[in-house]
Amino acid sequence: MLSVSQSFEELLSSSNVLNRKLEEVGGMTREYETIAALWNSFHELMRGHRAGDVLDDKGLGLPGTGGHTVSSKP
Repeated sequence: MLSVSQSFEELLSSSNVLNRKLEEVGGMTREYETIAALWNSFHELMRGHRAGDVLDDKGLGLPGTGGHTVSSKP
């Protein structure tokens, strides 16, 4: 039979394990928020560009494809 002090120590140990797990879950949530914010900023950046700004109908216009031209226009 467990004494009161042994039961209390077991309860304390279990609550410490639970606390660590809850902290891990909270940390993962913050990481997901950071990743979501990064993807949101990427989405907003890409939304600001029109499709014709980067590619023409034939897929030319990308650096390294031979269709990329540098313009001196402001």
